[in-house]
Amino acid sequence: MPAKNTADSTEQRSFAINGARVVVPHVSGGLHIVATPIGNLGDVTIRALSTLAGADIVACEDSRVTRVLLDRYGISRPLTTYHEHNAAEQRPRLLAWLADGKSVALVSDAGTPLLSDPGYRLVVEAAAAGHALVPVPGPSALLAALVLAGLPTDAFFFAGFLPPKEAARRKRLTELAAIPGSLVFYESPHRLGASLADMASVLGDRPAAVARELTKLFETVRRGSLSTLAEEFSAAPKGEIVVVVGPPLDTPPEAGEIDALLLRLLDAGSVRSAADEAAAVTGLPRRDLYRRALELREGERGAEG
Repeated sequence: MPAKNTADSTEQRSFAINGARVVVPHVSGGLHIVATPIGNLGDVTIRALSTLAGADIVACEDSRVTRVLLDRYGISRPLTTYHEHNAAEQRPRLLAWLADGKSVALVSDAGTPLLSDPGYRLVVEAAAAGHALVPVPGPSALLAALVLAGLPTDAFFFAGFLPPKEAARRKRLTELAAIPGSLVFYESPHRLGASLADMASVLGDRPAAVARELTKLFETVRRGSLSTLAEEFSAAPKGEIVVVVGPPLDTPPEAGEIDALLLRLLDAGSVRSAADEAAAVTGLPRRDLYRRALELREGERGAEG
């Protein structure tokens, strides 16, 4: 349940900015999907502040995190938590409040809700029930990283978090390899080096960028090939990570590059799987790659003998 709201006064439905207090109207009923800062609290929009101050209830992932933002701008509204661990229990309550005509402001800990958080299911059910849905756009880590990466932005695919285990991660990368655009991933610091190495192996040594702690004091962006970045981040960094990988190369790879790719894939699997993954990355005929992978595998065995 949300925290108790002792009074519904005009003073409560307001926010403070640069020493001035701004009174806002009560926000109309519906689910308001509000983007919040990804680090720098100054990135919040005026509309977001008005929505948070004027809503009946603010649904957040972690009340401690959201409270920091609300306190910064002098906002006093009831909070209730909505996250992956309590979504099944809380979703009916939020839908019931919406059915009663309440205005619910949905926020994530940082950035735009629904991107790698449980808000999607709530939006689906709210829409099915006929409730108003109102986007309040603003900060997004994936877009901030994309514009800093120095890679093509005319087409991109947000892939969220890759699977934590190597086999599943490589399988997912194989599925993404042929997408004709830049790829954007979120990644945890302790898996970053391994994920970059798998990207280099499966996607080919594409240009890429690793953005860390975006909009925060220690913001950094490293650009280079996937293999170079994998070496640089072999030791886990600290902070929030976004990885941007360039699209497939337009020119077909040379024979030496194909052999290098096949050898990396053979180290991790069978001739069949190496040919499948190489075909997805390069667009070359699988039968030709299978034949070459078989030759390389037989060559390795001959060298061992």
